[in-house]
Amino acid sequence: MAGKLDLDAAVVARARELAARAGQPVVDLARSHTTVSVERAVLRLAGVRGADPDGIPWVNRLVDAVRADVGLEHGVAVPVFHALAGSGVEDVTVLAQKAAAGSVRFSLPSGKAATTARRLAKRATAAGLRTVDRRRAERDRMIKRYGDPRQRPWIYLIVATGDIHEDIPQAQAAARAGADVIAVIRSTGQSLLDYVPEGATREGFAGTYATQENFRLMRAALDETSKEVGRYVRLTNYASGLCMPEIATLAGLERLDMMLNDSMYGILFRDINPIRTFVDQRFSRQIHARAGIVINTGEDNYLTTADAVDAAHTVTVSQLLNEFFAHEAGLADWQLGLGHAFEINPDLPDSFRLELAHALLARELFPEAPLKWMPPTKHMTGDVFRGNLLDGFFNLAGALTGQGILLVGMMTEAVVTPWLSDRDIALQNVRYVLNGAGNLHEDFTPGPFIRGRADQVLSEAIGLLERIVDDGLLNAIADGTFGIMKRPADRGKGLDGVVATGADYYNPVSEEL
Repeated sequence: MAGKLDLDAAVVARARELAARAGQPVVDLARSHTTVSVERAVLRLAGVRGADPDGIPWVNRLVDAVRADVGLEHGVAVPVFHALAGSGVEDVTVLAQKAAAGSVRFSLPSGKAATTARRLAKRATAAGLRTVDRRRAERDRMIKRYGDPRQRPWIYLIVATGDIHEDIPQAQAAARAGADVIAVIRSTGQSLLDYVPEGATREGFAGTYATQENFRLMRAALDETSKEVGRYVRLTNYASGLCMPEIATLAGLERLDMMLNDSMYGILFRDINPIRTFVDQRFSRQIHARAGIVINTGEDNYLTTADAVDAAHTVTVSQLLNEFFAHEAGLADWQLGLGHAFEINPDLPDSFRLELAHALLARELFPEAPLKWMPPTKHMTGDVFRGNLLDGFFNLAGALTGQGILLVGMMTEAVVTPWLSDRDIALQNVRYVLNGAGNLHEDFTPGPFIRGRADQVLSEAIGLLERIVDDGLLNAIADGTFGIMKRPADRGKGLDGVVATGADYYNPVSEEL
């Protein structure tokens, strides 16, 4: 989309330079630490599968056993594969079962034994990464065979019943009705579980558990529907929370196409320790880069707790930081579904013009990124007629500003879990606006009000980035800069799962990625 805001290129470059300076200390921190979930992700790629009778994955049991014997500062790969080589066991899952029973102990080898363990670990994890590569190649073949949606933005619709076997027909019905991306929203509270549930799940709360089997079942169902409707239907889930690296790995193994993966969402809205989150998100984004997965970031959430006008610049700052962290982890621009939202109080004079200014600023700051445009939620009142009209304005703003991914707004938002009929009405709204105004951005020229507001937000973002560079990003998060949530770096869930790496730390997956 051609630039229409006449943004000063030097000012934009300054914003990116500041974001890099603010983000680099966090990257350095992530490079010098590991977490229990990063180590579990390594072992999942090496082939550990299944769970014990209590539902705790064997990979958790194995990492806990290694940590108890030798710690995690060396990584799990060497002690695990040293034990495998000396135990006579050929399967790493069987080794995990024996470790859980106390019949295997772990030690740190040296010399030739350490070299052998590294070689075995690299061979095993390389097999897992080859599976990720095959699944990416499958996606490319299916897109070539069935085609992509004929227009942008892609229509993104949420399905969530708690029961994967109920989700599947609803997702297929949504795709037939025009949805291009199906998001299976995750069960409430899963982000705070320090393990990934196993198998197909039929009981969730306001969502369905993210498990490898649920991923497999939904992907297979949408592949059938892709053939039926003549376009590749994409699948989204959530790589966030305490198991972010593992869920990203499972998504790569089962060919998901998009994943919710924000650098600060878990910190702000789930009170997960900041260091844990930044370490986990870097590894998870390396996996997403390898798998060809588009990430969706969560800046829209800031505007549900903070005022969408006063805090607009914090969204821009977060987008710039997310871009820096994503590029550092290997993601390309086409994989950056940076988030923003239509959350200004509709009773505010010129609210729609302000929404256009914010949306157009995001579009022009990140011209090669798909962007994820989120519908109104905060000011949905339960009046479904007003809500449907507000969603229509949201859809029109998306068309006018050339957004890439448009999440379907529901007139029953925040009132009830939508019925199929609610989704159908919402999809009718989207189709009407996009069919009637889908290329209106070609004719839309913003006036001085919109350009002035965009300049103001960008200027405020630069001012905030300058303060973050001086004070540090972790301190800014602790002070409540984003979403008015105060999250100190020495507190929060999952801190006990963070470990500073030693000089001999070895992670064959990070090395390869």
